[in-house]
This record gives sequence, structure tokens and C-alpha cells, in this order.
Amino acid sequence: MDELVKMVLDDTRAKMDKSIRHLENELGKIRAGKATPRIVDGIMVEYYGVMTPLTQVSNIGTPDVKTVAIQPWEKNMIQPIEKAIMQANIGITPENNGEIIRLNIPPLTEERRKDLVKQVKHEGEDTKVGVRNARRDANDELKQLQKDGLPEDEEKNGESEVQKLTDEYIEKVDKIIEAKENDIMTV
Repeated sequence: MDELVKMVLDDTRAKMDKSIRHLENELGKIRAGKATPRIVDGIMVEYYGVMTPLTQVSNIGTPDVKTVAIQPWEKNMIQPIEKAIMQANIGITPENNGEIIRLNIPPLTEERRKDLVKQVKHEGEDTKVGVRNARRDANDELKQLQKDGLPEDEEKNGESEVQKLTDEYIEKVDKIIEAKENDIMTV
């Protein structure tokens, strides 16, 4: 196979991998009724005038399956952390005992589970669009290479390899989505 075609395929695989990683990251933020430290990912706290990720000003753990415990490294950070959690609108009210902040994860209602499944499917569709965009970009590059002198059969082989990659990654997305749906719907 031509080196340029190989480079296009490697680039396409990297883009598709990035789409999968993004999906996994987004799904990690969707709670499935179990406590996970990832539920507070992305929450920023004002720390000495600088917006800092919550994970950099506290220890975050899960003492049991229904609780996330956030222990600030400095006692004066309790109020700013509590305020940041409220502003993040994650759907959980923090409980503050002066030393530690607890997030009690309420059990999900059937209706909320169905909403979360819709959200998961939406994330999956967005990821599939990303994978298909990577396929389109790769096919455009291959067509350009053909105009620049790449033999037509090499271009066709490249396109079929890109399609195989696309099918493989769409299947990965479907498996990830199915696993997350099962996780959410399990009571």
C-alpha cells in the first residue's frame, strides 16, 4: 500500500480514536445511580482568585455506592467548593459538615433512567457523526491524492480500508452505548 494512503488511514484511525475517547469521557459524567468521582469532573472552584479544577483542591472518593465524599485540602475551601457544586447544576445538593462535603446520589426514577438513556443515545449519535466526518475527510484526502498522481486502484483500496475502519468504530460506539444503557437501566 502506498505510504500516503497509509498516512491517511493512520490519521483517520487517530481521529476515530479521539471520538471514542470523547464519548467515554462524556458517558462517564452521566450518572447511572451509582456514586463515581467522575460526576464532579469539570467543576471549577475559585482558589485564591484562580479558577481551579475541583480535583486539584480536594480528595474525592466514594465511601459507598451512594455517596461521593469531597475532602478539601484546606478547611477554608469548604464554602467555595459547595458553591461551585451548586452552580454546576449536577442535580445533587451537597451536604457540608464543616470538614467534608458529601454528595448523596439519589436512586433514579424510571422516568429519569429513560431520560438518561436518551442522553446516552444522543452522545452516541454525536460520536457516530464524528466517525463519519473522519471517513469523509479521509475519502476527500484520497481523492486529492488520486488527482495528484495516486493510481486509481490504490485510491479505491484506501477508500475500502477507510470504510472498514468506519464500520469497526461504529460497532465500538454501539457496544459502548449498549453497555451504558444496561448500566443505567439496571436497578
